[in-house]
Amino acid sequence: MASQSGDPNFMTSLARGLAVIQAFSQQRRLMSISQISQKTGIPRAAVRRCLYTLAKLGFVAAEDGRNFALRPRILSLGHAYLASTPLAKAAQPVLRHVSNALNESSSIAILDGDEILYIARASTSRIMTIDLDIGSRLPASCTSMGRVLLSQLPADELDAYLARVKLVQYTPHTLISADALAAELAKVRAQGYAIIDQELEIGLRSIAVPIVSQDGRVVAAINVGVQAARVPVAELESRVLPVLREAAGELSLLLP
Repeated sequence: MASQSGDPNFMTSLARGLAVIQAFSQQRRLMSISQISQKTGIPRAAVRRCLYTLAKLGFVAAEDGRNFALRPRILSLGHAYLASTPLAKAAQPVLRHVSNALNESSSIAILDGDEILYIARASTSRIMTIDLDIGSRLPASCTSMGRVLLSQLPADELDAYLARVKLVQYTPHTLISADALAAELAKVRAQGYAIIDQELEIGLRSIAVPIVSQDGRVVAAINVGVQAARVPVAELESRVLPVLREAAGELSLLLP
C-alpha cells in the first residue's frame, strides 16, 4: 500500500479491508485486532474499523467479542471467479480420473503473484502436514506447479521475480539460491515438466505439467503429489507423467 501512496485513484481503505481479510489463514483462523495489526502493518484503529465494517456486512464475526473469524459469506468473494473460469468448472472430473487412475492426490493451480493458488483438487489421502484445498496458497519457488508456471514467464518478468523473491529453506533439499532456481526453471521449461523432491516438506514428492490454452498460453498447471517413501522419482516420470500429460491435453481442449 505504501508504494501506491501517491496515486490519487488508489483507495487505501479498500486495500486495508482486503489486507485484513487476507490476514486470516488455516493456521490463524481466529485473530484479535492487535494480531491482525501486527501481521498487516495496519494501525489498530484502522483494523478495528475494517473489522466493524466487515462484521456489519456478514464477512467476519467475533463470537467472544475479541477474536475474529471469517464467516461463510466470505466465499461469495471467490465464487464469481471460480464460476466464470472454464478451467475451474471443467477440472474436477478430470482430476478425479487422474486421482483414481493413479490412486494419488491431484491438483490444479494458477500463478498469483509469487504464490500458486489452488483452483481444483482431488485428494485420496493427506500427504502434507497442512490440508490443501481450493483457495490454498503455497510459494511458487518450491512447488512443482509453481516451477512449471514460473518457467513460462517472459524473461523480464522472471528476472524481476528472481530479484525480489525471498527463498526460504523449508527442508535441507530446498533450493535457496536464485541462480540455482533459475537453472532449474530453465530445465523445467526445456523438458516440459517439474519434479519437486522433498523441497517443501520432507516425505513429499510431486510432479507437474503445464495446461496450455488454444492460443498457446500456459494458464495453469496440474500435478500429482506422492509420498517419497513409496514412490521414487523414476516412477513419477515413467508412470505418473504420461497420465498428467494426457489430462493436461484434455483440459487444454476446454480452454478458449
